[in-house]
Amino acid sequence: MRNFRTLDICKNGIEIVKQVYVLSQQLPAEEKFGLRCQIKRASVSIPSNIAEGFSRNSEVEFKRFLEIS
Repeated sequence: MRNFRTLDICKNGIEIVKQVYVLSQQLPAEEKFGLRCQIKRASVSIPSNIAEGFSRNSEVEFKRFLEIS
């Protein structure tokens, strides 16, 4: 069975998420629900879109989700 977690691009995306979460803690407290939240959600969308595209039935759809991520 294919597994998106084995893709280097997905591993890199997850590493980006980890780094963003660490760096976002350095932002001012007043940004907790503003910029900090938005940056975290954007970073999580990278591996999420890779995973969703990987589950699609065609190479074209997968490439589209890679572009989105």
